[in-house]
Amino acid sequence: MIWAQARCGAIGRGGEMPWHLPEDLAHFKRETLGARVVMGRRTWESLPGRFRPLPGRENVVVTRDTGFDAPGAVVANSLEAALNEVRDRGAERAWIMGGGQLYRAAMPLADELSVTRIELDVPDADTFAPEIGAEWALADPGAPAVSRTGLEYRFERWLRA
Repeated sequence: MIWAQARCGAIGRGGEMPWHLPEDLAHFKRETLGARVVMGRRTWESLPGRFRPLPGRENVVVTRDTGFDAPGAVVANSLEAALNEVRDRGAERAWIMGGGQLYRAAMPLADELSVTRIELDVPDADTFAPEIGAEWALADPGAPAVSRTGLEYRFERWLRA
């Protein structure tokens, strides 16, 4: 699973990321390029049209809406169906990329987390990252960095203990 979060676990506000962190976007691209990405319908809809589907990745959109159309992506009606679709296509690896509801559902199934920690308060956030519990070990705490936008951040990697 891969996500960026501000303090208090905030990952979204009003269907958007409440920050601009180009270094995280580049990190996301490096991590996911060539892989399958699984996302919820709202995450799909939050992507700018020119980036749908995300290029260089097989996109899988999870939605309960059986009539939903996501041009260029595979549509699955559950997380289980999405993961079966990924397996059926021979993929050994897929990235869960949001949103909050899908992260919580996928957390028990994941074996790796790539988390960007952003030093930012988002008091009006409405979407939050899942809790990283004791079943996870911090494999790489990342080095503190400062974005060209002034935000402080670091890239962490967690593995299931």
